[in-house]
Formats: sequence, structure tokens, C-alpha cells
Amino acid sequence: MKILISPTDVEEAILAFEAGADIIDIKNPREGSLGAAPVETIERIVGALGSGGATLSATLGDLPYKPGTASLAARGLVSCGVHYIKAGLYGPQTIAEGIDLMRAIVTSCKSHTADVTVVAAGYADYARFNGLSPLNIVDIAHQSGADMVMLDTFYKDGQNLFDALSETVLASFITAAKTKGLRTALAGSLKREHIVPLLRLGVDVIGVRGVVCQASNRDGKIDPVRAKDFMAYVRDSRQAA
Repeated sequence: MKILISPTDVEEAILAFEAGADIIDIKNPREGSLGAAPVETIERIVGALGSGGATLSATLGDLPYKPGTASLAARGLVSCGVHYIKAGLYGPQTIAEGIDLMRAIVTSCKSHTADVTVVAAGYADYARFNGLSPLNIVDIAHQSGADMVMLDTFYKDGQNLFDALSETVLASFITAAKTKGLRTALAGSLKREHIVPLLRLGVDVIGVRGVVCQASNRDGKIDPVRAKDFMAYVRDSRQAA
């Protein structure tokens, strides 16, 4: 199980990398759950860490159903040199719309370079805004040619991944994805007490921010001590599992 930490600027990115994060995921929490960072921020982080062996990820945003706009944004992001591109499927109302949107993103990315992992991201709290279900996201990712599926929480109001979905539902999501050859990721206000259940689920990647920030506030700054302590806890939990 790899750990993805989401910095908002180059200083936080360096702290996350030095703490031992497996994936540095560039995003902008001010614009939402999967808010997109400005190009200049992404370029600074790629410039600082890209040649040092860091695996870099970035988000396209919590996307509306606008395949053309998403295609253009995806081409711009992949040209920045990141290894993972995450697309939040917020706007699509049907599986067909989701496939249309994700296929536009996948085509735009893969026609630029095959060496990029495209992630179709849904929301564990989808029922709160009548969004697409986790199994819908798996179908969309598979049929659009995406490489990976992810669940996060759209609302950052204290509810975490396990408040939104039971471990049984999450297990079904992971099983369905793996059956279709997709890698999996989970996020959503995750804390230390969630690490053991996540290891039990067998998810490939987990994403965090708040738990490694000052006062556990995702809108604050990444705390290097908290980040290192969290990574040490994950390593110990892996060994004990």
C-alpha cells in the first residue's frame, strides 16, 4: 500500500517527499476535494522534485460534464511532466456521460505519452449530491481505458471515507476494480485509525493531507513532524499486518 500526500506548494512538496511519501500529489484544496493547482505551482514542484526520483501526481479538478474542456486541461497537465493525472467525476449524471468525459481525458493524455497513469476519481459521499456510485466509477474507468480508480469525499465537513461507506462496500469496490485490471486508491479525511482497515482491504494507494497538516487541518500547512510520524506509523502497520 503506497502513501500519497497532497501538497499545495513547492515547500510542502519537499516536506512530503522528505517524509517518505510514495507519491506527491499536487492539488489546490481551495478549489474543492480534487481542486486543480495553477500551472506555475505544478511546474515549480516538477522542477524541484522531478529529477530526484519523486513520483508526481496532479488533479484536474472536480470536473463538470464538459469533455472538450477536460481534454484540453488534461493535455496541459500531462505536458507538465507528472506521472499520475486524477480526474474527479463530479458533473456526469450517467455512466455514458462519465465514459465520454473520461475517454476524452484518457485520449488526450495517452496521445501525448503512454507513460502516464490516468485515474478516474469518484466520491464516497456521492449520495449527498446524486453523483455516480463507486461501482459506476469502476465501469467508467474500465470502458474509457483509464488505469486506476479512486474514491475520495467531496464534502470536507468532518465526514471521512468510512463514515460515507462501509468496509463491505469499499471491499466490493476494490474487488470489482481488480477484476477489471484496475489499480485502486482511497482517500477522504483518513486518520491513523484507518490504516489497519485499509491494509485489510488491500487497496493499492491511500491519499492524505489533513492528518499530516498542522492541527489536522487540511487548509493549514503540512507539518514535517506529523508527516514523518504518520509515515513511520504506516511502515510499522505494514510490517505488523
